[in-house]
Amino acid sequence: MFKSIFLVGIGGFIGSVSRFLSTQIIHKVFTTNFPLGTLIVNLIGSLIIGIILGLFEKGSLLSSEWRLFLTVGFCGGFTTFSTFANDTVNLISESEVLYLMIYMGLSIFAGISFTFIGKNIVDFLWR
Repeated sequence: MFKSIFLVGIGGFIGSVSRFLSTQIIHKVFTTNFPLGTLIVNLIGSLIIGIILGLFEKGSLLSSEWRLFLTVGFCGGFTTFSTFANDTVNLISESEVLYLMIYMGLSIFAGISFTFIGKNIVDFLWR
């Protein structure tokens, strides 16, 4: 268990630092109010987790330790959107249409709502 926690932690650290540096570079190159850095990082993370999971499904190309380090650790730190995208693809491939609709709806709308609520709580408490 400690080895798994260590792998996720190191991967998460590398992913988080990579996300921070990537968005900083993107925002220096492109001056815009649009969250381009986040969008690019989320799309790259989705591509990366798809590649990693695709490699893992091919058999012995990646060990379970590498999968944990790269998907939960790195991609989890780099972006949680990659996990959302993978979960959605899995529901589609399993023809779980009802679960797909609920998951996507809650992920997007509840996530935005909770962000809005959290911001308003802070605004209310620190007026």
